[in-house]
Amino acid sequence: MYSSSGDSNGYHQDSKQQLRMSQRDRVRRARAKSRDGYGEEQKVTPCTEFDKAYFNSYAHVGIHEEMIKDHVRTNTYRDAIFHHQSLIEGKVVVDVGCGTGILSIFCAQAGAKRVYAVDASDIAVQANEVVKANNLSDKIIVLHGRVEDVEIDEEVDVIISEWMGYMLLYESMLGSVITARDRWLKHGGLILPSNATLYMAPVTHPDRYRESIEFWRNVYGIDMSAMLPLAKQCAFEEPSVETISRENVLTWPHVFKHVDCYTITIDELESVTTTYKFRSMMRAPFHGFAFWFDVEFGGPAASLINLRAPALPTASSNNSPMDGSQRKKRTNPNEALVLSTAPEDPPTHWQQTLIYFYDPIDVEQDQLIEGSATLTQSKENRRFMNINLRYSSGGRSFVKESVMR
Repeated sequence: MYSSSGDSNGYHQDSKQQLRMSQRDRVRRARAKSRDGYGEEQKVTPCTEFDKAYFNSYAHVGIHEEMIKDHVRTNTYRDAIFHHQSLIEGKVVVDVGCGTGILSIFCAQAGAKRVYAVDASDIAVQANEVVKANNLSDKIIVLHGRVEDVEIDEEVDVIISEWMGYMLLYESMLGSVITARDRWLKHGGLILPSNATLYMAPVTHPDRYRESIEFWRNVYGIDMSAMLPLAKQCAFEEPSVETISRENVLTWPHVFKHVDCYTITIDELESVTTTYKFRSMMRAPFHGFAFWFDVEFGGPAASLINLRAPALPTASSNNSPMDGSQRKKRTNPNEALVLSTAPEDPPTHWQQTLIYFYDPIDVEQDQLIEGSATLTQSKENRRFMNINLRYSSGGRSFVKESVMR
């Protein structure tokens, strides 16, 4: 991939030899510091048994295979890297949660001077072998450890990470990106993705309810309706990750949370709350709420870019959003590449997250649905997320609480 002759990186042959020696020294120092920690003066988030179990789950090849085979995800990241090649070429990059190292390799292909590929999972061992197999050991340094623990002895120009979980914030990996930003990113540096938006909307899904619940009313001619309470609890107690279509969505989506990766703090992620007002666009059973997200790959000034306008659903003008916070537009659609997990967009491995009610609510067209929603990191395990939904419609009020584990 890279010729041994010439000076494509500004080094002649003898200088390249010195560079390789410097690189080996850098690897030794970085890896030694990743083992030793970085001093008592730093506040280090303790690595709990839950964290260790989380990291261990990413040592399995299956989860990486699923993510890499998600062509929407992987191609968008690759496109974003080369879209910003002028900001990556000749620069120092940190890949937070590098997994198999594919994003690090994309950055090296885009001309990065050096890439620190950091992962606390044992998949880092395989990532290092992948780097060697592609003759990129002179550019990519794989660090096996947490971002909170490893040490990099220089500032970086770029941070890239695929940190998004279900409902955007599940697994709390964004905190590691924030830590990397605060520790190493140069002023004016680039973060990919630059911002993210979590959406929510009421949904109707009679097929899902019929398959999981109504089935028990007549089983081979036998009345098994006594199973209904247990069936509802088993089917709908916890959030469900599945794919829905735009036809399932009853209203315009509401912006639950906007994340500016340049400015957000770890404390902000502990609890996120929104209030909402929807008007149903149709008469239908209201089965619950769907959540999805998108991320943008803007430049260093991405914090000034407004959010993408959700295209879902199509409706007449009298069903416009109830307030401006529900739809925010980018000033120029060409300003940033977007990775979307919305129901109307090509499917991804994130799908959508559904929180179903135990019993549906019949709503009329234009009927008001209002309430609040709160996502809170579990105190027991910050990788888990507690969800509190309060909703009112047709003069009745309800509360649904669940945990995403």
